[in-house]
Amino acid sequence: MTDQRKAYLYAFAVVAIWSTVSSAFKLSLRYVNPLQLLFIASLYSTAFLFILVLAQRKWRLFAAQTARDLLRSCILGLLNPFLYYIVLFKAYDLLRAQEAQALNQTWAIVLPLLSIVILKQKIRLLSFIALALSFAGVLLISSQGNIAGWQFHNLPGIFLALGSAWIWALYWLFSLKDSRDTTIKLFSSFLFGTLFIVLAATLSKQPLPGVAGIVGGCYVGMFEMGLTFVLWLHALRLSRSTAQISNLVYLVPFLALIVIRLTTGEQILVSTIIGLALIIIGIVLQRSISRH
Repeated sequence: MTDQRKAYLYAFAVVAIWSTVSSAFKLSLRYVNPLQLLFIASLYSTAFLFILVLAQRKWRLFAAQTARDLLRSCILGLLNPFLYYIVLFKAYDLLRAQEAQALNQTWAIVLPLLSIVILKQKIRLLSFIALALSFAGVLLISSQGNIAGWQFHNLPGIFLALGSAWIWALYWLFSLKDSRDTTIKLFSSFLFGTLFIVLAATLSKQPLPGVAGIVGGCYVGMFEMGLTFVLWLHALRLSRSTAQISNLVYLVPFLALIVIRLTTGEQILVSTIIGLALIIIGIVLQRSISRH
């Protein structure tokens, strides 16, 4: 049964939460390093997803998985949460929050490029235009508006932020090819991913973080990796059409800039706003092409 009003309420709640996570990353990284943040967040989110599996009475589905299913979960867990978030958090550690979150948005443009290789899809001329627009946005943000001078202030951070987009796009494509129940698939991959994270933290002898770091990690685990998943699924189920809800995600990066300014004190650069707009225009154009 659809209920568009409730669908919008759930969707706007998700948009509001997602708008805060970039600031949460940056603020948390003042107290912990990227691996410590990921360690706390992944433990919290995996526990939340475990409770969700029990609440939805899907434990038998989890137990019925084959060895091949578990291997898929292992690969997915290696990509997300392990590799994706460790790379993303390191990018946030090196860059301004506004830059890291804007460059990470390019995953939606990377997706069609990888689809050519993995899903054997063809790319159209308009898709190249969309890619060019988003690439121009990346150059503008990376150079802080100084494209003519070709000066990039933090190349390692830029490569990590863009690299996180490629990892997420890979995860998305591999996940699409997996027909298991969404909750079971996500919980299983996070279970394996968290094992990788715990192993990495143990081998690198990470010290226990303080209270501020733990609070930040729990916030990230709950709102970036856990609760929003449930709310978004509710919004999609209640909505008359997916498009009415999914288009709201384009608000997130711009609202995030406002939150970043208010919480971290970063001066939002004009080059970031224009570059982000170019990236989003490229994404919207690419998605409109894929629907026709």
